[in-house]
Amino acid sequence: MKNEFEFKTLTEFTDYFCDEETCRKHFTGIRFRNGQYCPHCGHKEIYTFASGKRYRCAKCKQDFTIKTGTVFGDSKLPLRKWFMAIYLLSTSNKGISSVQLAKQVGVTQKTGWFMDHRIRKAMKQNKGQLFGTVEADETFIGGLEKNKHISKRKHIGTGGKGKTPVFGMRVRNGETRAQVVKSVQGKELKAVITAAIASGSKVFTDSYCGYNNLKGYRHTVVNHTGGVYVNGDVHTNSIESFWALFKRGYHGIYHWMSSKHLQRYVDEFTFRMNRRASEMQTVFSNVVENMADESKLGYKELTA
Repeated sequence: MKNEFEFKTLTEFTDYFCDEETCRKHFTGIRFRNGQYCPHCGHKEIYTFASGKRYRCAKCKQDFTIKTGTVFGDSKLPLRKWFMAIYLLSTSNKGISSVQLAKQVGVTQKTGWFMDHRIRKAMKQNKGQLFGTVEADETFIGGLEKNKHISKRKHIGTGGKGKTPVFGMRVRNGETRAQVVKSVQGKELKAVITAAIASGSKVFTDSYCGYNNLKGYRHTVVNHTGGVYVNGDVHTNSIESFWALFKRGYHGIYHWMSSKHLQRYVDEFTFRMNRRASEMQTVFSNVVENMADESKLGYKELTA
């Protein structure tokens, strides 16, 4: 028998989440999937008002809704609009701009931008160490293209005026991780690698000097500057394909990413990449569960 909560198209998604009550019940099931509790004090005994939309803690006596203490926070938007925004952002390979999201969900561009960033907060990357065969590479985001000269950026580790360095790692046929870094100098990159990749793993990089003397790993280099891009099974094509997708989203969808918010954009792209083989309802559920578990992201915090 087909699971009721199963969709492969936008039509099936909107048919299932056909009204606000369905969305509220769905989120209630996710929020209290491990049992009911008060978001203020954590007490397990709570009372439900007759409307079914508000709760009161038996211990601290504070009232709350199903959104309280989540990324949805004090948002007055219907959950149905939130669910539509989550669907659009989590299933669009190159992302969706706040302008387009606002048009499709039916909110202002300012609200669409705020929703985008709240959803991205629920797309944080996994913790724990990667292991196996891991490709590593760095890139630079932002700034003017004329300021980007590879011979200079590799030397000083900054990428030129207005550019922000981002370092990525991808397990061969597996998980992708990426994070904004202060620079691509050797000390910085090696610290990230040590924290993120299990000792003894194979690590493939290009010939950038910042990777020299990488200890604790089976480190192999492919010499891009010498015109070599594949040497047997040694290459960095997988992580570079991720950067290519990220930059298509940057140039074609977002056009610009503030360095302040760049990590959330990086999280968005890695989230989708790591779930590219998952069913749509699984990806959607992952985001909603994370939004239930994460605290809200205020507008003042975003714009400070």
